Amino acid sequence: MPALAIIGGTGLAKIEGLENIKKRVVNTPFGEPSSPLTYGTLEGVEIVFLARHGYGHTIPPHRVNYRANIWALQHAEAENILAIAAVGSLNEQMKPGEVIVPNQLIDYTWGRCTTFYEDDLDKVTHIDFTYPYSKGLYKTLSNAVVTVKLPLINQAVYGCTQGPRLETAAEIQKLRRDGCDLVGMTGMPEAALARELKIEYACCAVVVNWAAGLADGEILMHDIERNVVTGMDKVNAVMLALLKGL
Repeated sequence: MPALAIIGGTGLAKIEGLENIKKRVVNTPFGEPSSPLTYGTLEGVEIVFLARHGYGHTIPPHRVNYRANIWALQHAEAENILAIAAVGSLNEQMKPGEVIVPNQLIDYTWGRCTTFYEDDLDKVTHIDFTYPYSKGLYKTLSNAVVTVKLPLINQAVYGCTQGPRLETAAEIQKLRRDGCDLVGMTGMPEAALARELKIEYACCAVVVNWAAGLADGEILMHDIERNVVTGMDKVNAVMLALLKGL
């Protein structure tokens, strides 16, 4: 049984240092996951990895089969999911290249399949989603950030937008008024689906740009790519510390 499932987002298509690798194609009642599951050991600990956008990074955020992905990880008997996400920052204290552990989120997406509880029900099912990230895993992840001597920022609201386009400056101002600190495109319905299947779930967000209108000029992809590289080096260190904490 894997100690940890890792969902890799932009910039994390594979796990450095993974040993004893084997891949497994999983068929689910909800269609195909984004990628085969990659099993292996990291620092002697068994993990399972799924590339959210596919191994070629070809699946846009609004077309990710979130239900298939989360179902596949439950089928793999994963009890904990660490979701890696590249995000923009709306908060001057959360600079590009930094790793953030969000504690809340707001969902602005539409048209996505957001629940397992919609067909052939004995009764309507509601989950408590007051705190969208699992308290235990959130705390362990926060401790891992401290262990590797990175600044700990674990009070942040993640606003999840539809994508795949980036937001307008006016939309970002609306998100700021709503209380968002970060903006990304994949945080929902992923977190809610994990809660429905009773899988512990936390997010490790890497800031890769200032959100629209908060810096001079347009958002440039080569700047994002540079910050992805910087941030993912930090994420790899945090993952290793997290495994020890688990």
